Amino acid sequence: MNKPPFRYYLITNRKKCAPQNLTEVVTEACRNGIKAVQVREKDLSTKELYRLAVKLRGITRKTQTRLFINDRADIAISVDADGVHCREKSMHPNDIKKINSSLLVGSSVHSVELAKHAEENGADFLQFGPVYYTSSKARYGEPQGIDKLRKVCDETTIPVYAVGGITPEHASDCINAGAFGVAGISSIMGAEDIPEKVDQWEKVLKYL
Repeated sequence: MNKPPFRYYLITNRKKCAPQNLTEVVTEACRNGIKAVQVREKDLSTKELYRLAVKLRGITRKTQTRLFINDRADIAISVDADGVHCREKSMHPNDIKKINSSLLVGSSVHSVELAKHAEENGADFLQFGPVYYTSSKARYGEPQGIDKLRKVCDETTIPVYAVGGITPEHASDCINAGAFGVAGISSIMGAEDIPEKVDQWEKVLKYL
């Protein structure tokens, strides 16, 4: 997977979707061109997460959108998702691929060292941040900034997605620093006009 077929990596957060529900937001986003969705609902029970994943797999399959499940290879396999997204303390990507070699595996990283480690252990792509301040990533400390993003991109060979407070207005700074694409929650999850927001991302990234 040298060049993923998506440049915007949509991360879910059902609490940011009001007044719509999550399935409605994901449906509209996928219909308007989003090509990758990561299910990241950490507070759900296994049963609740599985049921949600089944619904989202049905939605994403209709639009040929890649579906990734956060941290749960078992659920990814059970719903025939395209991949798994790992935390830094999750299973190694290679171990996940031993269970199912067809799964794509992304890894969230917060340093150059951990980025290299994830690549060495089989990650197909990285998610690095937070680049800018965002409340959803505040527990990880101060924003990493563009210079650290550039260093991660320079010192790894797999695609890097910048995450954390990134808007269409300054996404080009991340791309110029070497990022292959952008990952985000609030921009689309909380958008009043999802088609318009998706169109903004497409214009900045050239394709979704």
